[in-house]
Amino acid sequence: MVHYLELKKVSDSFQPELSDTIEKVVQSGWYLFGEEKKAFEEEFAVYCGTNDCIGVGNGLDALALIFSGYMEMGVMQPGDEVIVPANTFIASILAITRCGLIPVLCEPRLDSFLLDEEKIEALITPRTKALMAVHLYGRVCAMDPMRAVAERHQLKLVEDSAQAHGAMYKGKKAGNLGDAAAFSFYPGKNLGALSDAGAVTTNDAALAEVVRALSNYGSLTKYVHLYKGINSRIDELQSAVLRLKLKRLDKDNELRRRYAERYISEIHNPRIIVPDYPNHEGHVFHIFAIRVPQRRDELQSWLKEQGIETQIHYPKPPHLQEAYKEWATLSFPITEKIHNEVLSMPLSPVHTSEEITCVIDAVNRFV
Repeated sequence: MVHYLELKKVSDSFQPELSDTIEKVVQSGWYLFGEEKKAFEEEFAVYCGTNDCIGVGNGLDALALIFSGYMEMGVMQPGDEVIVPANTFIASILAITRCGLIPVLCEPRLDSFLLDEEKIEALITPRTKALMAVHLYGRVCAMDPMRAVAERHQLKLVEDSAQAHGAMYKGKKAGNLGDAAAFSFYPGKNLGALSDAGAVTTNDAALAEVVRALSNYGSLTKYVHLYKGINSRIDELQSAVLRLKLKRLDKDNELRRRYAERYISEIHNPRIIVPDYPNHEGHVFHIFAIRVPQRRDELQSWLKEQGIETQIHYPKPPHLQEAYKEWATLSFPITEKIHNEVLSMPLSPVHTSEEITCVIDAVNRFV
């Protein structure tokens, strides 16, 4: 069986250091706001190239805290609009609506699955205050054109980097390409904790201070509450685990690229569209999604019969989810086409070359 991802294998690949790290934290008797959190924030900020990193409870909170921070600073107010890709995971949109802001959905490019920067300007209104660049599947958006639009209209450029740990754009890492960025360290991510965790990175010192307070009940000093905050703190255990895994992130991403290159060059089934990634050295391939214009579900069943596990990211776009039923009449044909056709192949640092060969062979034999 070639599993899509085996988290135990990921953990095992870090042994015995992982168990030693956990034991060290447990024995320290210090579980929140300790040296591990401080060290991880410093190390991840250096890794991304930013001045600040604030560890929080999860990726959704990280995104929402950025918008909440801007609202506390008077940059945004309820009812303002944020342009966001229509084909993103729903968390990108939940973060916007949770803050009383309005998501404005933009179609992606079919060739990259990323927000189509050429469609942004037509969606801007006097209420637009931000663009969200979602680096979907581990590939960075076209940030130069997006930044030009943001500067022209005085908008904030927020990165959803939940799937883009270590991804690069013109020599700079995701998390350091806009005004602020949100990361998720969900266990299955390229840089994954042992539970939920997240972070905000930014070079805006004022925003960093507000986000840090908001994530801790609105407080920077114990029992002194500046804002109506929430409880969303990264703990010492997750910080220590992430510090350990961060040391190997670039090496693991390079292995993902090698496997992706094999998929791109060796899958030849005419019924399948394999994505082409020009200059894909900056892509970290959190997900490798092929497109199957016809009979996608049959291919998935066929692969399962061959002992190969795949996933669909994502079966239904946000505008067709019950949570946003007010959008049910909207039409986003490119987004819907992507969601109806994509199929994610097994790809991780704990897969073997032989397993990748097995997947390629099975995909090529599908008729």
